[in-house]
Amino acid sequence: MSGTVESRRPRTAQQFVLEELRRAITTGELRPGDPIRQDTLAARLDVSRVPLREALKALEAEGLVVHHVHRGYFVAELSLADLEEIYRIRRLLETEAVRAALRRMPDGLVDALERSQADVERAAAAGDVTAMAEANRRFHFALVEASGMPRLVRLIATLWDATDAYRALYYAEDPHREAAVHEHRAVVSAVTEGDEAAAIRWLDEHRDHAVTALREVLDLE
Repeated sequence: MSGTVESRRPRTAQQFVLEELRRAITTGELRPGDPIRQDTLAARLDVSRVPLREALKALEAEGLVVHHVHRGYFVAELSLADLEEIYRIRRLLETEAVRAALRRMPDGLVDALERSQADVERAAAAGDVTAMAEANRRFHFALVEASGMPRLVRLIATLWDATDAYRALYYAEDPHREAAVHEHRAVVSAVTEGDEAAAIRWLDEHRDHAVTALREVLDLE
C-alpha cells in the first residue's frame, strides 16, 4: 500500500481500509485474480482484522473482490463475456442519461466537463494512471449526473465499479490515453454545440475502444 496513507486517512478505520483497497485495485497495484492477504494487509495499514473484514465485505458487495471458501478474498476477475455484457448495458443506460442531460442542459455542465477534461489531459501527459482514472470518472459522471435521474446514475455507477480493476490496464498504454483524450474532446465539443447524436456516437466509440483493448488483454492472460 502507499507510503502516504496517513495523509488520506478518513474518519473510521473501515473507511480508511476501504479507500486503500479500492485505490490499490483501481490503480492496478492489486490486479484481477490477485489474493488479498489479510494478515499482511492489516499489519501494513496498522488496523485490526475487524475493519479489514468489513471493508472486504463492502467491496464484495460492489463486485470488486470475491470470497472463496477456505481460500480467502481475491480481486474479482471478469471473463470477456462479463466485460462485454457490462459495457453493453452501460451503452444502453448512458445513452439515456446523455439524452436527458443534453435536453436539460443544466448550467455549468460544459464548465464541469472542461475542468475534468483538463485534469484528464494533465494526468495522461504525466502517465499518471491513478489520476487519469479519477479524472475520467469525474468527466463521465458530470455528464451522467446532468440527466437529473439519480436512480439511473446509481445503476451506472455500479457498472463502473465492477470494471474499476480493468481501467488501470487500459490506461497503462500511451495510445489508449491519447485516444481517450481525443474522444473526450469530441464529446465536450458535441455537448457544447448541443449535438446529442454526436455526443452519443463519440461515447459509443470511446467505450468500444476500451472493450477492444481489454479483449486483447484478457485473451493474453
